[in-house]
Amino acid sequence: MEKLEEIWDALWHTKIINSIAVVLVSFILYKAITYVLSRGEDKSNFKLFTSNRGKTYVKLMKSIIRSIFIILTLLILLQINGINVSSVLAGVGIFGIIFGLAIQDWIKDIIRGSSIISDDYFEVGNIVKYKDIEGKVLVIGLKTTKIKDLKTGNIISIANRNIDEIEVVSKLIYINIPIPYEVSIDKAEKAVNEIVESIKTNSNVENCRYIGITELADSSVDYLIEVEGNPLYKRQTRRDALRSILVGLTNNNIEVPYKQIDIHNK
Repeated sequence: MEKLEEIWDALWHTKIINSIAVVLVSFILYKAITYVLSRGEDKSNFKLFTSNRGKTYVKLMKSIIRSIFIILTLLILLQINGINVSSVLAGVGIFGIIFGLAIQDWIKDIIRGSSIISDDYFEVGNIVKYKDIEGKVLVIGLKTTKIKDLKTGNIISIANRNIDEIEVVSKLIYINIPIPYEVSIDKAEKAVNEIVESIKTNSNVENCRYIGITELADSSVDYLIEVEGNPLYKRQTRRDALRSILVGLTNNNIEVPYKQIDIHNK
């Protein structure tokens, strides 16, 4: 009886030691691989690491590697501790339907997370809009996408299955410049072109151009301009452009029109 207890204790201690060893080796390997990826991301001059798309791939790769290491480590631990992994995997088929229903949202997140990359929905660093929130994409994982709210600085996690609700914010801003009907087209377009050149000098503006007359409104002719800039500073870019418009109209002795109501007495 004592010999059986000794054998059992020896086997039990061996299992514990082997389990600890597996966890340590798995942890060290995972850290080593992610360290290499992080160093490459920080110091590499290759486009794979320096572009937004490349950074997106690297972050997703880290997420996939983490999941693989966790699953493999658990399977090895089960095998070491006397659980037949093959039987467990075979038995999963019996509960496949129930299990599938339980994790269907999780599976959707993973599939859509892969679609974000393969279909080029957006990348790390892009400015996106989710419901009423505009934010910068920080991380694209297997299950969630994390964005930083530009207004509050809060970090928001969005389930990847909700990708259809996410819009990529354009670099382009369209602004109408209203000019009274009394101003001739030549004078108006001269003023608009001066405004365009002024806007180009603003910080965060990459380009600006005059599109043309876009509307004959009630009290004005609307001249449309297109401003291109970093979406991260879109609000400030728009504010700077509006200021340039007011200054440009004032310098050309053009008043900003306002809605007028004509009253006729009978």
